Order: sequence, then C-alpha cells, then structure tokens
Amino acid sequence: MPSPSPLHSVVVASVYNTRQAKELPGETSATLIVEAMRGALERAGLTPDDVDGVNANSPYGGINPRLAAHLLGGRPRWTGTDLGIGAVLEAAGAIATGQCHTVLLADGQAGRYRDHRSTSPWTRPENEFVACFGLYTAAEFALVARRHMHLYGTPAEALAEVAATIRQNGARHPEAVHYGRFVTREDVLRSRPIAEPFRLLDCAINSEGGSAMVLTTAERARDLDVTPVYLLGGALDRQGMAYVTAPVYDLYGRVGERAAAIAYRRAGIGPEDVDFAELYDPFSFEVIRQLEVLGFCREGEAADFVLEGGIRIGGDLPVATNGGLLSFSHAGTAQLLQKVIAAVEQLTGRHPPELTVPGAKIGMATNGGAGALFCDVLLLGLEAP
Repeated sequence: MPSPSPLHSVVVASVYNTRQAKELPGETSATLIVEAMRGALERAGLTPDDVDGVNANSPYGGINPRLAAHLLGGRPRWTGTDLGIGAVLEAAGAIATGQCHTVLLADGQAGRYRDHRSTSPWTRPENEFVACFGLYTAAEFALVARRHMHLYGTPAEALAEVAATIRQNGARHPEAVHYGRFVTREDVLRSRPIAEPFRLLDCAINSEGGSAMVLTTAERARDLDVTPVYLLGGALDRQGMAYVTAPVYDLYGRVGERAAAIAYRRAGIGPEDVDFAELYDPFSFEVIRQLEVLGFCREGEAADFVLEGGIRIGGDLPVATNGGLLSFSHAGTAQLLQKVIAAVEQLTGRHPPELTVPGAKIGMATNGGAGALFCDVLLLGLEAP
C-alpha cells in the first residue's frame, strides 16, 4: 500500500495553453500569462475571486507571483516561488496544509529570443569560469550523451529515432509550433552538427507562448464541470547549479532516480503501471537517459527499446505525446509547466485521436535533465489512489 500522502487530496482542475509560435508579434510575457490565466479559469468555471493562491512566474519575462497577485485584484493570497513541476508540488503542499484551496499557476514568454544566430539567452551563463569553456546547453547535455555512448555503445540512430518520433507527434498536433513538419530518422542524421553527438534536429526548438493550470481540492472539484486529474506522487532532484557545475556523468548521470523512487512509492505503483510519459526532451539523448533512470529500461538498454518502437504512439511507453520541446513548444520556462499540461491533456482526451494513448489512466511528467543537474518527476492519474 502507498504511504499516505497529502498530495492525494489535490487535483488539477483545468489546464490551458495560449497559441504557441516561433514568434508572437504584439505579445508580451505579461499578455500571454494573463490570457493563459483567463483561459484556465474559464475552463474550470471559476473567476479570479475563487482563487486564493497564485504563482504566475516568468523569470525572463519580468513577471513574478506577487505582481500576479496584484494583477488578480490585490486580495490576500498565498503565493509560490518555484517553476514547472516544482510549482505544482509547492502549490499542492499549500493546499494540503490549508494555506489555500484553489491555486492558479501560469508562465509565459514572448520577445525574449529574437537573435536566432546564437544560442538562447537562458543558456548563456555569465559566470566567467563557465562561459570560457563554451558550455552552452547543447554542449552540457552532449557531454553526458557521449559518456553513455562510450559506456554502452548507444548508437546515434537511437538518438535520431527519439527525435524523429517526438517530432512526428508534434507534426500531428494542430497546436504545435512545428505542426505539419514531418521528420524521419534519416532527416535527423542528415541535419547539421551542433555539439557532437547532437545534430540540429536532436535539439529543442525555441518559441513563444503562455500556459496555466488550476489546482484545487478533490472535494471542491466535484462541484466543477471538470475531469479532475489526481496527483499520485512526485519529488524533486536538484544536484547543483545548472550550467555552472560541469555535468560529469558519473556524478549526475542518474539524477531523477531518487525522485522517481519517491513518486512510485507515494503512488503505490511501479514503472510498469505508467501508460505514457511526458519526458523532458531538450535533446534526444535525455529521453534515453530518463527511460533508464526512471525504471522503464535497464541501464544501457533504452537504445534498443527506442529502436524497437517502444516510445511511439502504440508502443509500450509513448513519450512526449504532444511533440514535446522538440516540436510542440519551448517557450522559456513555460515549457516546464507544459510537460504537466501535456500529461493532463492526454489523460482527459484533449489530444488529437492519432496522438491519444488508448485507455491511458496513469501518466508521468518530468522536468530537467542530467546536463542541467536536476530532474523532477510527477505522476498523475484519472483515479484517486
């Protein structure tokens, strides 16, 4: 039996994504966040007066939770500080401990990344002892990938299969930035080199957009016209400063393993019970790494799992079913929250039919990866534990 968890009294009542695009002229991070908050509230049948907790946060867009509280009318509210899965768990803890009963989470970004000849601004650390080594994000994750390839013989074709599979999902999702852009394994292998072993199509896109969700108690959700999604278990793994500490595989290659073990234990399930996984996919290899450390494959065996079609829709564990960061969207830090949103939309039937996992009842969402020295895990389900 799972250990009693206060998370089990909290549900996701609604989720919302604004339009996602390479660029959204005329929009700002603030306008996207406000649109996302309104959309999430409308889907839940709520108004700002029903909300007593808020965490609208865009570190690169100039929006913080206390400003969001002001935008919602200035009434006394609980405010959070974290992002993505961390924000979901933080808000759930506040609800479970009676600090608030309904929390609105939001994030968004626009106008930040317009120089497409260079790397994204949030991947260019200013630390003088880091920048001189050239460790921008792709290089950080590439070091981890190369070590795994050396240890286990992981072939480049497996990385290309991950990228092609996820990008094919995005090509079939009308709301994805790369909707209609179908990519094959051969296309990935032919794309230009970025940081060996990564090629262009192994790497996440950059985009703009906003996202939001409403969390509340399971009891309050019964009075709303929604399909509640339960928080089954979750935990954070943070091992150091992202893009400052060197991503040594022997130290950080298993990050997320502890978080997954805690999440499974709290949910009273194992990896075999998970129907799909919205794994964080900043680069193709990170999916292979997570399949192993999160318990879906044995160490060194995820490449074969991928090459046999295991992560495709219809496979044993469909991954990044909306197209992920490689194709759906990568809008600053909003993409952290979008991993949870993707899991909720899969469970509640909001994906296109061709991307819907039949009979899915339990899903996983993750944030981060070894190159960033953190990996957070969240399990969600349609049924209360």
